[in-house]
Amino acid sequence: MTEPRHYGDELAVVTVTYSPGETLERFLDTLDKATKRPYRVVLADNGSTDGAPEQAAEREGVQLLSTGENLGYGAAANRGVTEFDDAYGWVVVANPDIEWGPGSIDTLLDAADRWPRGGSFGPLIREPNGDVYPSARLLPSLGKGVGHAVVGRVWRDNPWTKAYRQSEGAIVERTAGWLSGSCLLLRRAAFDSVDGFDPRYFMYFEDVDLGDRIGRAGWQNVYVPSAEVTHIGGHATAKASEKMLAAHHASAYRYLADRHQGAEWRPLLAAIKAGLKLRLKLETRK
Repeated sequence: MTEPRHYGDELAVVTVTYSPGETLERFLDTLDKATKRPYRVVLADNGSTDGAPEQAAEREGVQLLSTGENLGYGAAANRGVTEFDDAYGWVVVANPDIEWGPGSIDTLLDAADRWPRGGSFGPLIREPNGDVYPSARLLPSLGKGVGHAVVGRVWRDNPWTKAYRQSEGAIVERTAGWLSGSCLLLRRAAFDSVDGFDPRYFMYFEDVDLGDRIGRAGWQNVYVPSAEVTHIGGHATAKASEKMLAAHHASAYRYLADRHQGAEWRPLLAAIKAGLKLRLKLETRK
């Protein structure tokens, strides 16, 4: 049996870039105020053409890692994490369009002391208009997950989406089924214990899957709303919305199919696939 690896207490930051534009500069500018600890940054680049990652890599402590192709979010994040040696026991994985609140990473690290079985820690995430994004959610069951996936965009106030997003709950420090992958502090021992993100998820649901597997491995996903960040929004994905919608639906189906294997589930999974296909057609029609 392989002995578990032991990590130090150094801090690493990984962000996956794909022509991130000027948001990457803001990410790095505000990151400097998010922690008083020394840190290193790896930009896991999936084929940017705007020159932003190359410019950012001129900063001290910022490394550009070209993945050679568009691997998707989770696979590129995994590649970024492997750039750090075992001295780095804490890894932040975040979108390049995050703006960090002052002290936000240090607040997450403080929470890690309170939750020794915490494997992932997520901050309160605000939209650009100041609204709180429901970033700490239940794991999607067949009932709530399918209801949200199939009708969530056309009937936003439906009961399945409300329950799944937990958007009406109190904003307090607590455990969650999963946390938004747009901004996570990961205990590297926990991340390593589940082999990181599942690279089969090109985009979307890689964070849901990770949260589920972290929980199954005996760790906790901890929501820490005393730490705040702002998510500016999908700079890169806005340019390929139809492709991203298709990726979202494919990932949603993969997540449910992975967890409901066997002949008895095939009729229901076929119905789910048909429902997701119909929803994609309705959302992308011109």
